[in-house]
Amino acid sequence: MSVNKFAKMAQLAYLDKEAKAGFKELGFTFHKLIDIDGAQCHLVRNKDTMAVCFRGTEPSEISDVLADLKAWPTKSETDGWVHTGFKDELDKLWDTVLEYVTKYEKLDLYVCGHSLGAAMATLCASRLPQTKHLYTFGSPRVGTCSFVKNLSVPHTRCVNNNDIVTGVPLILMGYKHHGELVYINYYGNIRKMTFWQRFKDGWRGRLQAFSKGMPFDGAYDHSMVYYVRYTEEDA
Repeated sequence: MSVNKFAKMAQLAYLDKEAKAGFKELGFTFHKLIDIDGAQCHLVRNKDTMAVCFRGTEPSEISDVLADLKAWPTKSETDGWVHTGFKDELDKLWDTVLEYVTKYEKLDLYVCGHSLGAAMATLCASRLPQTKHLYTFGSPRVGTCSFVKNLSVPHTRCVNNNDIVTGVPLILMGYKHHGELVYINYYGNIRKMTFWQRFKDGWRGRLQAFSKGMPFDGAYDHSMVYYVRYTEEDA
């Protein structure tokens, strides 16, 4: 499946029951929204495939804000250590997700999400090694080196230029990224770039933001709208 399809699914995760029509357009005949104590995900499936789509941070949801702030590491359910707030949010939904996945275990499983939802998706996939593919957009770092090393699920991790969320929590705190990087440059094109090429491209975005009177473009680049738009070439 294409990256763009899962970008659309991660965007739909921000909706409530009205997301059903959007998932149906993408080929999913079953839809269920799970909302427990401020944590949300959508469970969708068709005759061949099921997916778990996690909702990201909503500034109006105090539980989301608190989850992002609880950045100290805690022991993972699998290997290594992970972000406490992200784990807490997944744990709210875990029993329901596990019941769903177990019930339809013969279907191919995909997991996706954006922002906080991307972090929850990564933790979910780590607990479900049968996951066929994990797609994340604007994901923060989720776990320590041992967590990342032992997570073997195929993972496409999309980063749009200076997306501020992808830079936290800090590497100095022991956190690392997982997955195959799909980098979207300043011009909105998916490109394979070296570290120094990405560094230069990042400054291109920052300088353009400064010229428009913006202090930084990191929040702008985090928008799910641009992840959907810029992955269309992969549709």
